[in-house]
Amino acid sequence: MTSRNSASLVGFACVLTASALWGTTGTTATFASGVSPLGIGAVAMGLGGLLLALTALRSIVKSRAKLTAQWPMLLLGSLSVAIYPLAFYSSMHLAGVAIGTVISIGSAPLAASLIERFFDGQKLTTRWLLGAAAGLAGAVLLTLSESHGSRGAADPTAVLYGILLGLVSGLLYALYSWVARRLMQAGIPPRAAMGSIFGVGGTLLLPVLAVTGAPLLASTTNIAVGIYMALVPVLVAYVLFAYGLARVSATMATTLSLLEPVIAAVLAVVIVGERLPAEGWAGIGLIVGSLFILTLPIPGRRRRTRSSAAAVDAALSTR
Repeated sequence: MTSRNSASLVGFACVLTASALWGTTGTTATFASGVSPLGIGAVAMGLGGLLLALTALRSIVKSRAKLTAQWPMLLLGSLSVAIYPLAFYSSMHLAGVAIGTVISIGSAPLAASLIERFFDGQKLTTRWLLGAAAGLAGAVLLTLSESHGSRGAADPTAVLYGILLGLVSGLLYALYSWVARRLMQAGIPPRAAMGSIFGVGGTLLLPVLAVTGAPLLASTTNIAVGIYMALVPVLVAYVLFAYGLARVSATMATTLSLLEPVIAAVLAVVIVGERLPAEGWAGIGLIVGSLFILTLPIPGRRRRTRSSAAAVDAALSTR
């Protein structure tokens, strides 16, 4: 195995682990009684984003000149980070944990491909199309299984708004992933890139937390949920995601994150007690199959993104 293939596999592993941690957010949020989705989103990405920035403070200070030069991209990524959790948790609140997660994450690869094609002129490979098609088919089956598995009490209008908010969060997720990689390709270390984006985004969320966060202090369970949401799915997961994103494309990273709805669905069945019909398990199988399609190496073929990888490697060497 070459060093480049080894680095890619490490990147795949980091993104997949981060995705598994993200998959715990919906189930965890159900334990916070009386806390609105805006409060959950604000504490998760607000406090978590600031903690992420603090851990990367030294790298951010060293890269301040490059970050200042890239301020339009930094602003775009930060706004995406600030709005993303509000749309994501509102989507799960309105449409259900599984549907909100699946729509948000399942739509991200398509959004990422459109962003990269529009701004970077990157063509879509047949392999990516096959993997994305399998993943999206699995996401659709999971959504249908959630609808069939519910007890008919869901408000169709609320579900529709939840799906729309899920599409918005998928676009924002793909957008800040693309911005982070562009900053890395500009010579900014991954920790500084992700730390600055999440630090500014987390600061923008503090007013939302001040208005909606009081119920988080109503019980020890709510406090524990708030701490977990800030530390694990944000701080730990995004450190892993940044490390992986430096080694795979934004399109590949967002597609690998299809593992998140799988974890979310399994936790919903095992912990929350939701029922998952056969089409739901078929959807999980398709999503796992898409991960194999995208990650298995192709003997004798070289990736054409050599120049981009070299730029990111240069950024990593300055950490």
